[in-house]
Amino acid sequence: MRRALLSSLIALALCACQSGDDSSAPAAARVISAPAAIATSATPPPMAVALAPQINDADFLQFDRTLSSDAFGGRKPGTRGEVLTIRYLVDQFRRMHLTPGNHGYWLQSVPVLTTTLQNTGAKLEVRSPGGGPQSFVYGTDMMAFTQDARPVVALRNSPVVFMGYGIDAPKWQWNDYQGVNVKGKTVIVLVNDPGYATGDPQLFDGKAMTWYGRWVYKYQEAARMGAAACFIVHTSDDAAGYSWTVVRNSNSGPLQSLPAAVAPGPRLPVAGWLTRAAAQRLFHSAGLDFDSLAAQAAKRGFTPVPLKATASIVLRSTITHGRSYNLLALVKGSKHPEQVVIYSAHWDHLGTAGATRGHREVFHGAIDNGSGLSALLEIADAFAHQQTPPERSVLFLMPTLEEAVMLGSQYYVDHPAFPLDKTVADLNIDAWPIIGRARDMTVIGAGQSQIEDDLKQVLSLQGRVLTAEATPQYGFYFRSDHFSFAKAGVPALIAGPGLDLIEGGRAAGLTASSDYTAHRYHTPSDVFDPNWDLSGTLEDIQTLYLLGRNLADGNDWPDWYADSEFRARRDAMMAKAQQPARAGKSPRAAGAHSGGAP
Repeated sequence: MRRALLSSLIALALCACQSGDDSSAPAAARVISAPAAIATSATPPPMAVALAPQINDADFLQFDRTLSSDAFGGRKPGTRGEVLTIRYLVDQFRRMHLTPGNHGYWLQSVPVLTTTLQNTGAKLEVRSPGGGPQSFVYGTDMMAFTQDARPVVALRNSPVVFMGYGIDAPKWQWNDYQGVNVKGKTVIVLVNDPGYATGDPQLFDGKAMTWYGRWVYKYQEAARMGAAACFIVHTSDDAAGYSWTVVRNSNSGPLQSLPAAVAPGPRLPVAGWLTRAAAQRLFHSAGLDFDSLAAQAAKRGFTPVPLKATASIVLRSTITHGRSYNLLALVKGSKHPEQVVIYSAHWDHLGTAGATRGHREVFHGAIDNGSGLSALLEIADAFAHQQTPPERSVLFLMPTLEEAVMLGSQYYVDHPAFPLDKTVADLNIDAWPIIGRARDMTVIGAGQSQIEDDLKQVLSLQGRVLTAEATPQYGFYFRSDHFSFAKAGVPALIAGPGLDLIEGGRAAGLTASSDYTAHRYHTPSDVFDPNWDLSGTLEDIQTLYLLGRNLADGNDWPDWYADSEFRARRDAMMAKAQQPARAGKSPRAAGAHSGGAP
C-alpha cells in the first residue's frame, strides 16, 4: 500500500504542472529533481516539485490584499465586513467555476447567541471563617461571564472547592471528581494538565497539552458535574499558552455561543479565570498554600480540597440572538461524488476596536486568517482547473466564528453537507506566517492520524521533512476548526510553515515565528505586506494541494493512530456504516475498499 501510495504521489507531482497552461511556472520548477541539498549560500535551491499554475504569488497577494483591507473592517461576524467577505469569496469561486457546496447553496446559516456583560465593575467576593471578605476585581484579578444565557446570574455564598486540574480522563486513570459532589459549588482548577506540570512523559502527554488541559474542556466537565461556577487559574503564560492580557481581551466584550436548542448540554452559570496572584491570596485567606496544593494536584491520587470559603458574584448581561454564515464551495467528484475531502479555513476575524486619535483600529487579520483563506482559494483554483476532475468530491469550507471557540465548524459537524462517515479527512489552514522557504513543514499536535504519513511522503518529493511543533504545551491542536472534526471522529490535520529556513536555519525560523506571535497576532498590526516573499508559502500550498489530491483520487480512508483519543469515535462511526474491513484492522490497514460509501 505504501509503495502504491508513493507511486501515486510521484504521478501527482509530475502532472501538477499539466493541469492547465504551465507557462507561469518557473522553468526550473517544471521537472522533478532530486531532493535539494541543504543550502549553504544566499541562493536557495530550485523547488523540487512544480507549482500548479493557479498557485502563484499574484493571485495570493490580490486575495490577501482585498480580504485584509480597511474596507472589510476586520471581517467580524454580524458586521458589514461579513457581507463583503462572503460576497468576495463567492465571486472568486464563481470565477473559478466551483459550485455551491451546501446542497445547492453557498451558505449555511449558523444561529448565534451573544452575551454581553454590562456590570464590568463586578467583583468576586470570597468569605472564609478565618478572615474578612476578600474582593477580586474584574479584569485585574479575575474574569467572569455566564454561559447560561440569562440576563442576571447571582452566585450567593457558593462553597469553594479546589479540584486540582478538574479532569476525568479514563485513558490516564485520572479522575479529580471521583467521589466529590460539586453541585452548586464553585470549583477552582488549574490550567493545562498534570503532564505539563511534572514533565513526566508517561503522565498524560508530558509537556504536550492534551484536550483535558484546555479551558473549554474544564468548563464543560465542571458544568456536567453540576458546579455553579468554575474559575481556572492562569498559573503562567507558558502553562496557558498566552498571557493574562489575552485572557482579559478574549473574555471581555460580546461573547458568542450556539443556542442551547442546537447545542444542548449543561452550561456554567458562572465561568471565569483567576490570576495566580489572586489564587494565592484567596487560598491564603482560607489558611492554605496555593503553590503547595498546586504541586500536589499534579500527582495521581490527589484529593480535592474544600477551602472553607464561599464565593459570591452577580453578573448582569444583555442577551441577543442573531445569525452568521459558513461558506461552502464544491468540486464534485467524478467517480465517488458522495465521498469528500474537506479543506477548511475560517473567514472571520476580530473586527474593529475603539477609535484612536479619531480613527478606528482595524484588526486586519492578514495572516489570521487572510493567509489561510488565500491558500484555500489557490488550492480551490488548482482543483477546478485539473484536466481530470478528482474522483472524490472536494469541499472548501470557510467557517464563521472560529475566533469564538470554533462555533461555525462545530455547527457544520453537527449539520454536515456530507455525512461524517463519508468524509475522508479535514485539512485545515489557519494563520500561516509568511517567513520564507523551509526544509520542513510543521505538524500541529503530532502523532494523531495517518494523514501525517501521507504528508511526509508528499514532502519527501520536495526534499523536505515533517517536524513537530516547537511549543506543544500550548495546545494549538485544540484551538482551530479542524478540532471540531477531530472531536466527532473525522481524521483532521492542521499544519504550518516549517521553521528550518533555507536562509538562516531553525534559529531564523523561530525568531520570525515568535516575532509574529509577539507583535502582530490578534493586533491591528497583522497587516498585508505587498513585499512578502511568498516562495515558501506557495511551496507549502502546493504540498497541501498534492496531499488533498492524493486523498481525493485514492480509495484510502486514513485512520487515527491506535493510541489517539479520537480513534474510538471514528471506528464506531465506520462500523455503523458497515465499512468492509477485516476485523481488528483499520480501514487503511485492511486495504480500505475500492469504491462506494465507507
